[in-house]
Amino acid sequence: MEMTPPTLDMLTVGLLVKDGDVIKEAHSSSTLLRSDGVTVVVDTSSRERRDSIVDSLRGLDVRPEEVDFVVTTHAHHDHMGNDDLFSAAEFIMHRGEAPSEGRTVMEDDMMQIAPNVVLVHTPGHSRGSISVFVEGDQRYAVTGDAVPLEDNFRRMQPPGIHYDREVALQSIKRVGEFADIIVPGHGFPFPA
Repeated sequence: MEMTPPTLDMLTVGLLVKDGDVIKEAHSSSTLLRSDGVTVVVDTSSRERRDSIVDSLRGLDVRPEEVDFVVTTHAHHDHMGNDDLFSAAEFIMHRGEAPSEGRTVMEDDMMQIAPNVVLVHTPGHSRGSISVFVEGDQRYAVTGDAVPLEDNFRRMQPPGIHYDREVALQSIKRVGEFADIIVPGHGFPFPA
């Protein structure tokens, strides 16, 4: 039996408002992935985006309890504010993040969670930042804040908040080497 290619749908598109170097407002993107009967949500955004996520799920005919995995790209509040919507899901986070209690911990640099869906350690923004690499009709990278905005990718500029500039740049390059389409942590998908 032939597998169908994975699908990606935006549940909510993120937003990042800055005044100089000061972040005034931040809401992450939230992405729904479906691959061969496995349903994954990458980041659950902030509480302010809850209605958008619920409406998008309804429009895609997906009930929150049907989600198998929630991947948290990193443990910042604007990426995990609606985790409670997905009570039946297995939550996954890299060991470099905290808190990891009640979550499956990704121990290695890569972890496959569904056909053509692989979690990849992309540190820099935080020590445990991960991205989701998806091979479908094109190659997609759902990056969290490894690539927060298209501008970061185009200018090869690390996120404004990072623990190591060079590590962050290496992660941006790794995303670029893989992806045809990048889904950034705080904006619309764009071609790499």
